[in-house]
Amino acid sequence: MVQVTKLAVVLGTLCFSYQALAHGHHDHGKPLTAAETQAAAGVFADKDVKDRALTDWEGVWQSVYPLLQKGALDPVFEKKAKQDGSKTAAEFKEYYRKGYATDVDMLGIENGVMEFHRGDKSSACRYDYAGYKILTYASGKKGVRYLFECKEANSSAPKYVQFSDHTIGPRKSAHFHIFTGNTSQEALLKEMDNWPTYYPYQLNDAQVVDEMLHH
Repeated sequence: MVQVTKLAVVLGTLCFSYQALAHGHHDHGKPLTAAETQAAAGVFADKDVKDRALTDWEGVWQSVYPLLQKGALDPVFEKKAKQDGSKTAAEFKEYYRKGYATDVDMLGIENGVMEFHRGDKSSACRYDYAGYKILTYASGKKGVRYLFECKEANSSAPKYVQFSDHTIGPRKSAHFHIFTGNTSQEALLKEMDNWPTYYPYQLNDAQVVDEMLHH
């Protein structure tokens, strides 16, 4: 549950309604189908990819980077090292340290608007859907990025945003990786090393770790 002091910060700094927090209540929704499970593993047919609306990512979200920095994710890296064997837990931690790195500690998404919070500073913009791109990685696995664009000239929020959450069709996101920039969508699609990752804001550290270990 969200601590009262934490909740007060959210309600005091975000323009989102209390319903937005309730909407973001942690829920995996209906179980994944066999096809969705395969897609989450990077195996799917291009024809099965569907458009998605920004509502799939609505809610209030926390970055996992601070959790990595204070050692809360160490059990996750230890499990990866045991299962994978290609890296030690320390090596996995360094890999994810680069991947998770971000100064945006909190994100709020509601009614087509995204708010980016960096400490006590924030920026916001309404984002228009710009389609999706299917990527094939060096491993041979595939992924989909959903593209959005801020067209408000005076906004200091990122002009281009891309979401990746291992899902290829309409479904509420349980966590996601986000890519942001001001150059172009094409330039952003080349980013493969830094993918800031967000989980529902109301989850405490132990719950985020549990999600990473078991989902």
